[in-house]
Amino acid sequence: MTIVVIGPLTQDQIITSNSKTFATGGASYFQSFVFEEFNIDFVVIANFDNFNLIKDFPNLDNLIPIIGDDTHYFINEYPDESNLDIRKQYSNFADIPILKSHLESVLEDISQIDAFILNPLNKNDLPVETFDFLKTFNVPIYLSLQGLLRIPGEKIDGTNYCIELEKPDNLDRILNSITALFLDENEAKFIFDNNFDKYDIGEIVITNGSDGSRIICDDEIKIKAVEVDNIKDATGCGDTYMAAYILKRLLSNSPKEAGDFASLIASEKLMSVGPYKSLI
Repeated sequence: MTIVVIGPLTQDQIITSNSKTFATGGASYFQSFVFEEFNIDFVVIANFDNFNLIKDFPNLDNLIPIIGDDTHYFINEYPDESNLDIRKQYSNFADIPILKSHLESVLEDISQIDAFILNPLNKNDLPVETFDFLKTFNVPIYLSLQGLLRIPGEKIDGTNYCIELEKPDNLDRILNSITALFLDENEAKFIFDNNFDKYDIGEIVITNGSDGSRIICDDEIKIKAVEVDNIKDATGCGDTYMAAYILKRLLSNSPKEAGDFASLIASEKLMSVGPYKSLI
């Protein structure tokens, strides 16, 4: 089984009341550690121009860089360390799209593709033509929605902006025929307003931090969060959940099993700084 993960690596700044640190980030980065830990064949196709970001990548043989002229920068600020569900986030909104032309020759060299995971971090990352091209492979497509909704709001310094949400004009074309969509409760309310039948999507997975998650398929399945006493780092937790869910979902026919497994792995990620590391 080979999973192709597409989306940027980022330079993250993580701010708490006691510290300010810099680290590599991006959904594709955090997900790669889950697949590496569980010995899943994967390839990450990532856009960036800062090669310092790859020094801690779990397996460089699995990374195909698309070199642009910028890198996504994110500030993740946690104002209350007792409640890491609360996060303020800012970005430079780098304009470095992954185009169909970037992917055509790259994907030809991958002998077998069993699924795509798409992780746009702003609305410029994956143009609609890229989605159309990937759908021609007729394999499952798992999409993290958040980036497609992000637009720059108020500028906070010379480079970075507050993040606001806007529904893309071509959202119908993008979402129809997606295998599963991943988003949080605020994004779900913004897009669906409880009408989960408006797009042709097999499964909708909605996360809500310490309140768990729910899966909308034939029925609604509620997944409890695994309680954690020693929380160290919440950045990338949702990305870790998504990778674990997809891993288990591709191996079983049970959304409930996938959700329970993802909740467990996300809880383990919370107990260590940086990307997922097995506690066993």
